[in-house]
Amino acid sequence: MDDEATTLPGGEQYDLAKVGAHWQLELERGQRYFKSWIDRCTKIEKIYLQQADQANAAKRRFPMLWANISVLQPAVYARVPQPVVERRFKDSQPVARMASELVERNLAFTADDADLDSLMRAVRDDFLLCARGTVWLRYEADFEPLDIGVEPSNATGADVDGSPAEQITDERVCLDYVHWSDFLHSPARRWKDVTWVARRVPMTDEEFDKRFPEGRASLAANGAGSNHGTNQTERAQNEGKTYVWEIWCKSENYTVWIAEGSPVALEVSEPPLKLTRFFPCPRPAFGTLSTSSLIPVPDYVYYQQQCDEIDMLTKRVNKLTDQLRLKVFYPSGDGSVSPAIEKAMRPDNDTVMVPIPEWAAFTDKGGSNAIVTLPIDEVQKVIVACIEVRKQLVEDVYQITGISDIVRGDTQASETATAQRIKSQWGSIRIRDRQAELARFARDIVNLAGEIICDQFQPETLMLVSGIQLPTAAQKQQVEMQMQQQQMAQQQAAMRAQQMGQPAPPPQPPQLPPEMQKMMEQPTIDEVVELLRNDSVRGFRIDIETDSTIEPDEDAEKQRRMEFVQMVGGFMQQAGAIAQQTPMLVPVMVETLLFAARGFRAGRQLENTLEQVGAQLSQSATAPKPPPEPTPEQMINLKTAQVKAGAEEKKAQLSVAQAQIEHQTTVEQARSDMAAQALQQFQQQPPAYQ
Repeated sequence: MDDEATTLPGGEQYDLAKVGAHWQLELERGQRYFKSWIDRCTKIEKIYLQQADQANAAKRRFPMLWANISVLQPAVYARVPQPVVERRFKDSQPVARMASELVERNLAFTADDADLDSLMRAVRDDFLLCARGTVWLRYEADFEPLDIGVEPSNATGADVDGSPAEQITDERVCLDYVHWSDFLHSPARRWKDVTWVARRVPMTDEEFDKRFPEGRASLAANGAGSNHGTNQTERAQNEGKTYVWEIWCKSENYTVWIAEGSPVALEVSEPPLKLTRFFPCPRPAFGTLSTSSLIPVPDYVYYQQQCDEIDMLTKRVNKLTDQLRLKVFYPSGDGSVSPAIEKAMRPDNDTVMVPIPEWAAFTDKGGSNAIVTLPIDEVQKVIVACIEVRKQLVEDVYQITGISDIVRGDTQASETATAQRIKSQWGSIRIRDRQAELARFARDIVNLAGEIICDQFQPETLMLVSGIQLPTAAQKQQVEMQMQQQQMAQQQAAMRAQQMGQPAPPPQPPQLPPEMQKMMEQPTIDEVVELLRNDSVRGFRIDIETDSTIEPDEDAEKQRRMEFVQMVGGFMQQAGAIAQQTPMLVPVMVETLLFAARGFRAGRQLENTLEQVGAQLSQSATAPKPPPEPTPEQMINLKTAQVKAGAEEKKAQLSVAQAQIEHQTTVEQARSDMAAQALQQFQQQPPAYQ
């Protein structure tokens, strides 16, 4: 096994033993780098879950950490983000618009299929507790043998390269949550300087054998891959599982799979995904960071001392509360207190009866003559003082964490709308950075998923998932050929009519069914896929974002929709009057309306319709208008003028004809005279022979 090597498609050869030894050292270095942070997060998680050790099990704690996390959870993340894919510059580009619609619908399905909401909630909890949350993205596809309808040329039914012909039946993007203790990366100050990332994957025996058919022998030889855990819960979770590290190295441009503790790598291969930023995970959702390293600092560290003091005061208050019992002192043995009175004063265990043998000495020092109760006023004062101090410590914690601003943002029914809006804005100012960090993290997840969809998904999958059917280039070309044939048939009919001396029929536009006409107006799936596959062009023409991850304000959403409706209604009313007076301004008004509508999220669905209607309005406004219909008086005058013009034209024609006749008569008379003169001259001339 030590001599085994792997060859990548690019020609690089790697020795699995050398690669495994190298990455075991790198993983150990990364674990040492994060050891103090992991130990700290382990303790914080136990405090959050109230999992104290046996020595501190009897101590009562004030659940300050749990209370703070419960308040911050819905404040920083409250609802699943929805993918929003837009044209970057929002101009009229049918191919980019259709590509955006296809990708957005596929991303929405991926988010629902991968349960993005539960994933984000797990990341949110890690983010609030340990100041770091991570996910991992994968591409999966199901294959089946390709039925080509003919017998294979070779005996095995395989392609030329020896692999059987297969086709993709299903493909998807998988989103995996990564626990904060199962994620490592190279030590660095900034995320852009990270050279490798790794995640620890627990695999059952069946999963391991399916993924690495020859890897079981390596585990048996090296005794690696098992992780029993440090407590009963971890041992139960890890039973029967093998831990394997998946490593993506950007500097070497390969991926490595290696079992935990094994000196030999299981697999070295090229990255299965060609991503823009190489890593299959976004930049983690970091909490408090310094510019010195990427080791985050959990928020609990900053108010841990206050929480310890709160726990101490809680313990003290509980002990003093136990002292708030009725304690009675009475003489014993001299008969001063009858058994009936003593029995009546013992209603339950909360009353303590203390017999005093030397009653005379006790009364001489201040006791009463019969029955004495222990005063508890001083104990009560101490309890009240402890509670006040604890309350002040809780306020200090609120000031440190920013929860005081959230509490301060609570409004009352008697306040004005302006006061409530100001308090609401102020209540979120301290946690705005945390909200923005989780929103950025969600956007990066959607961006990565969108990149995988654009690069990997087949055109059939894109249309099937989105429910949008686009024509192929071949189908569109076939329809265009049919239209050309119809036009050629019309031209031939016109030529035959001219040859037969008949009037040619008026040209008719090619007639297509409505569904085919709609198909011709849409871009082809080939054009859309070509745009999606081109990384450089896609980045310039398509922008993938997410909407807000915090709880939306329904009143604000209604207000935005009403503003959009009012804007469109008022604009159309004013534009109608201007269009009647100056039709040439219609294209300008159409572009202005589209510019305003694209700024509203609610107007995105209407954008295509507005563009089509705007194009028709612009075309009709710029087209030459037919002359207006004449009035009856104008019709009479027009007919009279036409009659006069006809008479004048006939008179002119008669004059021309008469002039032509006179001219012809003059010409004939001149010819006759010339002929007579020539005859006379001939008769008068003597003959030549005389």
